[in-house]
Amino acid sequence: MRLPDPERSRIVLIGAGTYTDPHLPDLDTVPRTITDLAALFTDAEHGLVAAKHCTVLLDDGDLRTVGRRLHAAAQEAEDLLLVYFAGHGLVGGRRHDLYLALTDSEFAAPAFNALEYDKLRSAVLDSRAAAKLIVLDCCFSGRAVTDSMAGGAGDRIDRLEVEGTYVLTSAQRDQVALSIPGEPHTAFSGRLIRLLREGVVGGPELLTVDDLYHRLTRTMTAEGLPVPLNRGTRTAGLIALGGNRAFTATAAPELRRRRAAAELRGRAGDWRGAVEELESVLATQTGLLGAGHEDTLRTRQTHALCLGGAGDPAGAAEALGPVLAEQTGLLGPDHEDTLRSRQYLAVGLGEAGRREEAIALLRVLLADRSRVLGTEHEDTLSSRHVLARNLAHSGLPGAVEEAVALLRQLTAERDRVLGADHPHTRRTRADLEALGGDGHGG
Repeated sequence: MRLPDPERSRIVLIGAGTYTDPHLPDLDTVPRTITDLAALFTDAEHGLVAAKHCTVLLDDGDLRTVGRRLHAAAQEAEDLLLVYFAGHGLVGGRRHDLYLALTDSEFAAPAFNALEYDKLRSAVLDSRAAAKLIVLDCCFSGRAVTDSMAGGAGDRIDRLEVEGTYVLTSAQRDQVALSIPGEPHTAFSGRLIRLLREGVVGGPELLTVDDLYHRLTRTMTAEGLPVPLNRGTRTAGLIALGGNRAFTATAAPELRRRRAAAELRGRAGDWRGAVEELESVLATQTGLLGAGHEDTLRTRQTHALCLGGAGDPAGAAEALGPVLAEQTGLLGPDHEDTLRSRQYLAVGLGEAGRREEAIALLRVLLADRSRVLGTEHEDTLSSRHVLARNLAHSGLPGAVEEAVALLRQLTAERDRVLGADHPHTRRTRADLEALGGDGHGG
């Protein structure tokens, strides 16, 4: 499943809102429908193609012009060919063939002045496009369905079928309420436009034709409107007509939840499982938000932390360098995420044997956290603890004595701020005792 290639795809939007034949009432909602569909499909951020690849034929009564431009788009399309019609559908001839009414079409004799569906079908069939989609928003489109196909959930529109193509019609039966008073679009297209504009909360990242069909069916059934028909061959139903604009709003919080849960999983001891989960989260976030988004950077940060926990501190430090640079530029040097990455980087460097680099980073970080957060904030105390541990293992002259002094001060502060039985306080005391200190902060 993917979005079509915008350079190799073509869209043709045909609509008739005004008619010269008094037997065909004007359809005031069609012009707005076609115009808004064109805007959606050519939108710079969310659309399918550039404006130059979208042919709009609105209130064009010249059958030759319509046929020529339809044929040209069909021949140019290589990836997706989408042909969309909104207007009156007419029935003519002994076989009750479907005709799509143009501005100058005549109700009584459509065969001579309306677009015959079979000709549209042939133009689409002759296209080399990999995916083909026909949408008919016709007030009489249900007449193209034979009696044996028009009575239930198993409806099929075989007479409209194009091999390798998906066909969607706005209704199943003859009587179709094309427009609802007060609505700016036709009933069917208006609900399709709303789905493309607003997206589907809780839906997939990309909205396929099948997704849209099923959503439209539920919506129109609930509103008592004519229910659409669909017919697809092969994998045509997987054609994506756009990104789900509600996906980011619903997916981003879930991805944040998964990141936090993975971090807890790692801190509970399953570092490798946490790394695997975070890699899955990262893949989705990068595609959805971009590698430089604040959420993605935070996940990259946590992923590096878990890499270190899983036994690869050098890999963790290498991964954190770019993250820290991007967070500094995006969030600023004093942001909590930036400060946290600085500490994780120092931890990775220290565990990888680069103690002197880690100590240099931690001295600056401790000063910055004291300035930004205060000297007794738990993050500041954490930096002091990490600095002491690196000093203790550095082998530098006087480093153990400095580590003992830091741990004594830290034990007293954590005992006062967190309590004597807090895990952080107990860990500080244990480290102090391991270095020969008394462990009582005095």
